[in-house]
Amino acid sequence: MSSIPLQSRLPKTCRILEVKKETEHVQTFTFDVSLGAKPGQFSMLWIPGVDEKPFSIAYDDGKSLKVTFFAVGPMSQALAKKKVGDLVGVRGPFGTFYEWEPKQNLALVAGGYGSAPMYFVAHEALKDGCTAHIFVGARSKKHLLYIEELQSLKGVTVHVATDDGSEGFKGYNVDQLKEVIGEGESFDQIFACGPEMMLKAVSDLSNEKNIPSQLSLERYMKCGFGLCGNCAVDPMGIRLCIDGPVVKNETCMKIEEFGKYHRDSVGKKHEF
Repeated sequence: MSSIPLQSRLPKTCRILEVKKETEHVQTFTFDVSLGAKPGQFSMLWIPGVDEKPFSIAYDDGKSLKVTFFAVGPMSQALAKKKVGDLVGVRGPFGTFYEWEPKQNLALVAGGYGSAPMYFVAHEALKDGCTAHIFVGARSKKHLLYIEELQSLKGVTVHVATDDGSEGFKGYNVDQLKEVIGEGESFDQIFACGPEMMLKAVSDLSNEKNIPSQLSLERYMKCGFGLCGNCAVDPMGIRLCIDGPVVKNETCMKIEEFGKYHRDSVGKKHEF
């Protein structure tokens, strides 16, 4: 049985304190609960009669919890319809988290709504005297997230990349990171959260440049604490709900399916 305490494995009924519309399809909900979460961990949100799904934690200040999500499936679409004052079931925190040493210079790579947990990382790492360059990537300007919040942090340099060039660097944020490294910037670690093909590019760059990295891997999770085994990855069998989602690159490179395929709710393979 998982070492995660029983009180974390059971849902709490929590009220929505604030709803912020980030983009056309992305919202941030603030709940009246703190899970004592660390950057990189996730929570399970439950709507009775609909479903329960894992969501990355955007921020936890010891008083309230923030979750930023993209309304793409039935559960997240139902969640997006909730209003201030509504109740949602919340479990967690679950999973591993990003770890750093005091005064390190970090490269944070964020794709899509990965900007939210990367903001949490930057906010907390600054408390330990760290500095950070964050590379935010999106399809276009209208899909960029957390830019103002990140720019408000002292000790953080924000780099923006868009696929269509509508804002900042035209191209992928990993290519922008390569340029900054090529210009002489030295990083102690690279952290990344976003689409898996972006993570694979970070993994390859990390290995090439011999820079330690930690990547947040997503898989279909049902229980959140290692019981069901649905998020086990080939061939190691590690469960990403307890051995992840934040995984060191040396482990990522041993996962055969990384950057190639993932499994759905019944274990069927789907290629990226």
